[in-house]
Amino acid sequence: MTISIKTNKTYTLLFIMIALCQLYINSFRVNIVLQLAVAMFCFLHQPVSLSKKAWQHIAVLGFVLLMGFAGTLLHGYSISNILKDLMHFLKPITGLFLGYVLFKRIGDFRRFAQTVVIASILTAVIHLCIIFLLTDFSSGAIEKIRYYTKDNFLELFGLFLLIYFPKFEGIEVFDNNKYKKLWLGLILFSSFLYFSRTMFIIAALLWLTMKGYTRITKSSLQIIGTIVLMVVLLYTYLYNTNIKRGAAGFEGFLYKIKIVPEEIFTFNIDRNNHAELWDHWRGYEAKRALELMEQHPSSYVFGTGHGSFVDLKFYTPLQGNPKGIRYISELHNGYVYILYKTGSIGVLAYLFLLLRWYAYIYKKRNLKNVLISAGGIIFLLTTVMITGLYNSKDIIIFIIGGVFYFASKNKLAAKTDDDSELLTN
Repeated sequence: MTISIKTNKTYTLLFIMIALCQLYINSFRVNIVLQLAVAMFCFLHQPVSLSKKAWQHIAVLGFVLLMGFAGTLLHGYSISNILKDLMHFLKPITGLFLGYVLFKRIGDFRRFAQTVVIASILTAVIHLCIIFLLTDFSSGAIEKIRYYTKDNFLELFGLFLLIYFPKFEGIEVFDNNKYKKLWLGLILFSSFLYFSRTMFIIAALLWLTMKGYTRITKSSLQIIGTIVLMVVLLYTYLYNTNIKRGAAGFEGFLYKIKIVPEEIFTFNIDRNNHAELWDHWRGYEAKRALELMEQHPSSYVFGTGHGSFVDLKFYTPLQGNPKGIRYISELHNGYVYILYKTGSIGVLAYLFLLLRWYAYIYKKRNLKNVLISAGGIIFLLTTVMITGLYNSKDIIIFIIGGVFYFASKNKLAAKTDDDSELLTN
């Protein structure tokens, strides 16, 4: 059975639809079902084929997913809870696959950049409308501005593609370059108003990768050393300044920056001290997961499995539940989350994949390899803060999936050219 469609505009629209739903539909289940439906549409339209490299990357993610069943077999959980975890671990596989297939059907790297930029412009307009129509600015609290929208990494990729696509490809993203400064200003303004610590970090990582500073050389080490020194000086200032918890405006944002290291890495927390608990929530989640793993030492190797929960030991007011939630399935610290579900074997496979992506910076310097490397570095870092590849709202994996197609297409073209040259000679 084949479905007749006229142009690749359909696939462009499908990507934009997936991106918007991923960002604005809160239900993870709805999004994964929608993505599986789009994957089915791709299969029905015409046969789907992926490069050997793409299958290898997907196979590693599939292996991590399968590792979760080892703990499930050892402990046993309800089918509904197992299915919930399966959907989470299926998400990056679906994202990588869909990104690859959709942009393979689109078929043009410039069209890829245009699609990402257009989607980011749309979300920037939506974000600014939400802020200026729904936000109460009278309190001056940044939490009010962030109430409806937490972050948007799609806009960062759109911003950097607008800037760096011409530098790498020798051509602007759009034929009509008259509005480039407007789009740049719009996306930049929207990105800033998220007041997201993670977005600032990702923007810095994208810049470092685009400039080639993430490739280990003498000059890059000097640049990174300078940045580390600046960060140390910033935190020296923050820790020696009386920045109050709960302060409004920019001071409140500085407080959020100040507690980042403690929030992630402080595990010794008094849960009866609510201020301390909420400021170090990521650490508390991880602490409880590790304490539960100590009860079953085999879980450090095989994990506790799909369907397992972390007992918080009290009911916390999460997800709008009036009674509160005591048992959670997903953690903010992705490394502890993967360890808890799939054991050390799963973590090692996960690290192997991301380091392999990072290593693309050492291949031929072009925008495709740079973007893949940036994705690897970003996920290596964001896994500590927001679950990385397994973040239910992540959009980056779809972009990286598309870039993998164009990277493999370039490699195939280069191989064909080499073979032709050999025949000619």
